[in-house]
Amino acid sequence: MLSAEQKKEFYEALLRKDTAYEGIFFVGVKTTGVFCRPSCPARKPKSENCEFFRTAQEALLASFRPCKRCQPLSHPSHVSPLVRKLVEAIEQQPEKRWSNRDLDDLDIDASTARRQFQKRFGMTFVEYARARRMGLAMKNIRAGASVLDAQLTTGYESGSGFRDAFSRIMGEPPARAGQSTTVLKTAWLDTPLGPMITMADEDVLWLLEFVDRRGLEREIERLRQKYHAMIVPGTSAPIESIEKELQAYYSGTLTNFETPIRFCGSPFQTSVWQALQAIPHGETRSYAELAQAVGRPTATRAVANANGANQLAIIVPCHRVIRSNGDLGGYAGGLSRKQWLIDHEKMGMPNDQ
Repeated sequence: MLSAEQKKEFYEALLRKDTAYEGIFFVGVKTTGVFCRPSCPARKPKSENCEFFRTAQEALLASFRPCKRCQPLSHPSHVSPLVRKLVEAIEQQPEKRWSNRDLDDLDIDASTARRQFQKRFGMTFVEYARARRMGLAMKNIRAGASVLDAQLTTGYESGSGFRDAFSRIMGEPPARAGQSTTVLKTAWLDTPLGPMITMADEDVLWLLEFVDRRGLEREIERLRQKYHAMIVPGTSAPIESIEKELQAYYSGTLTNFETPIRFCGSPFQTSVWQALQAIPHGETRSYAELAQAVGRPTATRAVANANGANQLAIIVPCHRVIRSNGDLGGYAGGLSRKQWLIDHEKMGMPNDQ
């Protein structure tokens, strides 16, 4: 999360069109919905209309589309014709769920697309497309419930296009949401490791995940169906609490979360998640040690699966579990995030607190 000083620095660099900041940040312009490089020649927006991002993926997830004038995804190195073709295809249909068959129709090899996108943007083609689609849907969620009842003008060709995207992410079309019995508020939280989505009722937190987590849409769908939940934009006491606690955690002044949470899993999964909470801040455990802790020493694989099914990232610290040989193992939020979280916690508290 950028400090006020960093935002001021980036905005001044934007006004100067300072090429020294290329690759350091991207700026999203709220009034146009595009994101640009620092040296974009376009007329500069007011500071209150700017949102700064460290990576292009963060800008995409926040619903901004690449500027056609400065082409932020084509800088600083040359972008291949294949990547340019696919980026243009996504912009023509940003809500589309791409498959290998779609790539075949464009005479593009899926493995080639994956490799070139990974090299150029640090994410695969599918991850890029998902980030763009997720950003568009989340933009409307962040805007409030009234947006759900209106014809949207955020890149979707029709209201039905948004309803489809909403259904894929939240699991239920807005028009049918009133039939549910459990009401969960959902909000977007910006963090130093990328945006997160949170869900809570008025008393406890149900979900906290990075928005680009693999399988997030299926995860939310299972939660919605199991509890007959209506998921609507908004906030509640647990959401406000976890937002403050995450800020303290990232700044290094908090090691224990107190926001009340709810476990939505089987008794075995719940036992694993409780064992995760018992791992001290700044320490790690192996999957085998975690299995021992829950009294199932031969169930390492089952414990690993339960670890991966955790729906409360960071506060239920599944990132603290690694392989016995010291390798990171897996992490649904991405191994780079897992390493960052482990390193961050090992740094300890300021002033040896």
